Amino acid sequence: MRLRSGTSDLSAGMSCAEARDSARRVLAAQDAPPALTDDVLTVVSELVSNAVRHAGGVTGFQVTVRPDRVVVEVSDRSALLPHLRPASPRTPGGFGWRVVRTLAPGTFVRSHRNGKTIIATLPARADRPPGP
Repeated sequence: MRLRSGTSDLSAGMSCAEARDSARRVLAAQDAPPALTDDVLTVVSELVSNAVRHAGGVTGFQVTVRPDRVVVEVSDRSALLPHLRPASPRTPGGFGWRVVRTLAPGTFVRSHRNGKTIIATLPARADRPPGP
Protein backbone atom coordinates (compact mmCIF):
# COMPACT_ATOMS: atom_id res chain seq x y z
CA MET A 1 0.00 0.00 0.00
CA ARG A 2 1.29 3.42 -0.97
CA LEU A 3 -0.83 6.46 -0.27
CA ARG A 4 -0.97 9.08 -2.99
CA SER A 5 -2.16 12.64 -2.68
CA GLY A 6 -5.91 13.22 -2.67
CA THR A 7 -8.34 15.77 -1.26
CA SER A 8 -12.02 15.89 -0.37
CA ASP A 9 -13.91 19.12 0.31
CA LEU A 10 -17.50 19.52 1.45
CA SER A 11 -19.59 22.60 1.78
CA ALA A 12 -20.49 24.05 5.14
CA GLY A 13 -23.32 22.60 7.16
CA MET A 14 -22.79 18.93 6.43
CA SER A 15 -23.69 16.22 8.90
CA CYS A 16 -21.27 13.84 10.61
CA ALA A 17 -22.47 11.06 8.29
CA GLU A 18 -21.78 13.17 5.18
CA ALA A 19 -18.32 14.10 6.47
CA ARG A 20 -17.48 10.46 7.24
CA ASP A 21 -18.74 9.35 3.81
CA SER A 22 -16.60 11.97 2.10
CA ALA A 23 -13.51 11.01 4.10
CA ARG A 24 -14.16 7.29 3.50
CA ARG A 25 -14.36 7.88 -0.29
CA VAL A 26 -11.10 9.81 -0.49
CA LEU A 27 -9.29 7.30 1.72
CA ALA A 28 -10.59 4.35 -0.34
CA ALA A 29 -9.46 6.06 -3.55
CA GLN A 30 -5.97 6.28 -2.04
CA ASP A 31 -5.93 2.65 -0.80
CA ALA A 32 -5.57 3.71 2.83
CA PRO A 33 -5.23 0.76 5.22
CA PRO A 34 -8.30 -0.08 7.33
CA ALA A 35 -6.69 0.94 10.65
CA LEU A 36 -5.79 4.39 9.31
CA THR A 37 -9.27 4.76 7.81
CA ASP A 38 -10.85 3.90 11.17
CA ASP A 39 -8.68 6.47 12.97
CA VAL A 40 -9.44 9.20 10.41
CA LEU A 41 -13.18 8.49 10.61
CA THR A 42 -13.03 8.71 14.41
CA VAL A 43 -11.28 12.09 14.22
CA VAL A 44 -13.77 13.33 11.61
CA SER A 45 -16.70 12.22 13.78
CA GLU A 46 -15.34 13.91 16.90
CA LEU A 47 -14.43 17.20 15.23
CA VAL A 48 -17.62 17.54 13.17
CA SER A 49 -19.95 16.53 15.99
CA ASN A 50 -18.24 18.98 18.37
CA ALA A 51 -18.51 21.78 15.78
CA VAL A 52 -22.22 21.07 15.41
CA ARG A 53 -22.90 20.61 19.12
CA HIS A 54 -20.70 23.31 20.65
CA ALA A 55 -19.50 25.77 18.01
CA GLY A 56 -22.38 26.96 15.88
CA GLY A 57 -21.96 24.41 13.10
CA VAL A 58 -19.40 23.42 10.50
CA THR A 59 -18.32 26.18 8.13
CA GLY A 60 -15.64 24.18 6.30
CA PHE A 61 -14.39 20.62 5.98
CA GLN A 62 -11.46 19.10 4.13
CA VAL A 63 -9.55 15.82 4.17
CA THR A 64 -6.17 15.74 2.46
CA VAL A 65 -4.25 12.50 1.94
CA ARG A 66 -0.49 12.69 1.48
CA PRO A 67 1.95 9.79 1.26
CA ASP A 68 3.02 10.22 4.91
CA ARG A 69 -0.08 11.72 6.56
CA VAL A 70 -3.78 12.48 6.43
CA VAL A 71 -4.91 15.99 7.36
CA VAL A 72 -8.46 16.66 8.55
CA GLU A 73 -9.56 20.30 8.72
CA VAL A 74 -12.84 21.34 10.33
CA SER A 75 -13.85 24.99 10.61
CA ASP A 76 -16.63 26.36 12.78
CA ARG A 77 -18.13 29.67 13.91
CA SER A 78 -16.84 29.73 17.48
CA ALA A 79 -13.70 31.47 18.69
CA LEU A 80 -13.65 29.28 21.82
CA LEU A 81 -10.74 26.84 21.78
CA PRO A 82 -11.25 23.17 22.57
CA HIS A 83 -9.88 21.97 25.89
CA LEU A 84 -9.43 18.77 27.84
CA ARG A 85 -12.14 18.18 30.38
CA PRO A 86 -11.29 16.31 33.54
CA ALA A 87 -12.57 12.75 33.46
CA SER A 88 -15.65 12.32 35.61
CA PRO A 89 -17.71 9.17 36.08
CA ARG A 90 -20.74 11.40 36.80
CA THR A 91 -20.56 13.41 33.58
CA PRO A 92 -20.98 11.56 30.28
CA GLY A 93 -18.82 12.45 27.30
CA GLY A 94 -15.92 14.84 27.32
CA PHE A 95 -13.40 12.46 25.79
CA GLY A 96 -13.49 13.68 22.18
CA TRP A 97 -10.65 16.18 22.32
CA ARG A 98 -8.45 13.64 24.13
CA VAL A 99 -9.22 11.05 21.43
CA VAL A 100 -8.41 13.51 18.64
CA ARG A 101 -5.11 14.52 20.28
CA THR A 102 -4.16 10.86 20.76
CA LEU A 103 -4.90 9.78 17.19
CA ALA A 104 -3.62 13.00 15.62
CA PRO A 105 -0.72 14.22 17.76
CA GLY A 106 0.01 17.05 15.30
CA THR A 107 -3.34 18.74 15.95
CA PHE A 108 -3.49 22.50 16.28
CA VAL A 109 -6.10 25.26 16.12
CA ARG A 110 -5.98 28.28 13.83
CA SER A 111 -8.18 31.16 14.97
CA HIS A 112 -9.62 33.53 12.36
CA ARG A 113 -12.15 36.34 12.10
CA ASN A 114 -15.12 34.01 11.61
CA GLY A 115 -14.21 31.37 14.22
CA LYS A 116 -11.53 28.72 14.09
CA THR A 117 -10.17 25.80 12.09
CA ILE A 118 -8.92 22.65 13.76
CA ILE A 119 -6.20 20.94 11.75
CA ALA A 120 -5.63 17.33 12.80
CA THR A 121 -2.70 15.46 11.25
CA LEU A 122 -2.64 11.67 11.45
CA PRO A 123 0.59 9.88 10.52
CA ALA A 124 0.12 7.31 7.76
CA ARG A 125 3.17 5.27 8.75
CA ALA A 126 3.15 1.98 10.59
CA ASP A 127 4.71 3.69 13.63
CA ARG A 128 1.71 5.95 14.25
CA PRO A 129 0.38 5.99 17.80
CA PRO A 130 -2.06 3.26 18.78
CA GLY A 131 -5.75 4.13 18.93
CA PRO A 132 -7.41 4.79 22.28
